[in-house]
Amino acid sequence: MSNFIISQEQLDLTTQEINNLKKDKVLLQQSLREQQTKTAADTEDLFLEVLEIGDALEALLDYLKNNADPNPEFIQRLPQSVGAVNRKFLSVLKKRQVLPIELQSTQPDFNLCRVVDREVRNDVADQTITKIVRRGFSLGEKTLRPTEVITSKLEVGEL
Repeated sequence: MSNFIISQEQLDLTTQEINNLKKDKVLLQQSLREQQTKTAADTEDLFLEVLEIGDALEALLDYLKNNADPNPEFIQRLPQSVGAVNRKFLSVLKKRQVLPIELQSTQPDFNLCRVVDREVRNDVADQTITKIVRRGFSLGEKTLRPTEVITSKLEVGEL
């Protein structure tokens, strides 16, 4: 077994460093607990907002279920009611920086789009977006879900 001799100054520096590490550990644990509490509260808020959206949808479905022949006023207001639910849903997403992808061109940007089908169209240029099938969303710079599109293709034999 080897014995090491260190100076009092080295011992004091090492002791001070150990104490600093202990303080850092306590601060990191405290910060982690605070972050976990905040994350739990944010998750709760999200679920409560999603439940409000679910309540609105459930109310519409209950009305339709209990009124086999809904009155014309309800039918007339239905698009507005569904639109209000959709706006609430988009608001919940926006609050968390989840935004719909806005396409800037009629040509697919493959960083933002996924072509799910092609249709013969001779009235527009080849590979022009003719329909958005499903809206895409981004979170900051990240594409969470690409916009799903249908693009045109020229009829065989046409150029």
